[in-house]
Amino acid sequence: MTDPYASRTPVHAQHLDGFGTVRVLPVDPGADAPVIHGWVSGERAAFWGMNGLTADQVTAVYAHMDTLGTHHAFLVVKDGEPAALLQTYDPAADRVGECYDAEPGDIGVHLLLAPAGSDGARPGWTAALSTVLMAYVLLGLDRTRIVVDPDVANEKAIARFLKQGFTAGPAVVLPEVDLPDVYLPEKKAQLAFLRREVAFAG
Repeated sequence: MTDPYASRTPVHAQHLDGFGTVRVLPVDPGADAPVIHGWVSGERAAFWGMNGLTADQVTAVYAHMDTLGTHHAFLVVKDGEPAALLQTYDPAADRVGECYDAEPGDIGVHLLLAPAGSDGARPGWTAALSTVLMAYVLLGLDRTRIVVDPDVANEKAIARFLKQGFTAGPAVVLPEVDLPDVYLPEKKAQLAFLRREVAFAG
């Protein structure tokens, strides 16, 4: 099968034996909006906060993000198939920076995994994908600590992060953001942190 993403230059590419080749591609808002819209529209993605948006609105969100120097979006592709949406950001330029003591070298991450296939079973899939993404974020971008801020009610995501070695931080309230280009409602979040030396200790 032809890889529709083969012509795009990744910011990171890594092959894991027994898993496949993972490539991290900067989001192309127009080209990638249909895939992203399909993911964020599902009930399973309710905590992503984009339920109800049209494909055009999703395109606009990522087109705006593409103009920022502090927030970046990436389509993660495994063996030519879209596998996840990764967003990175500078906590000092984000509302989460108001809610904890940021350190030099911190980087914020949001991760939305693609829905599982029809059988729903993919043991080890999330762990393998996360290995690649942590290598990119911590080593490729030379950062010393990841911060994540899942909704306090998103128990599945919180458990996944803790299983991956994150340490739970405080539960905080992220303030509402109401700007001409961005609106984010207030959010109760569970912060968690992963230091580079912990991520690669093994």
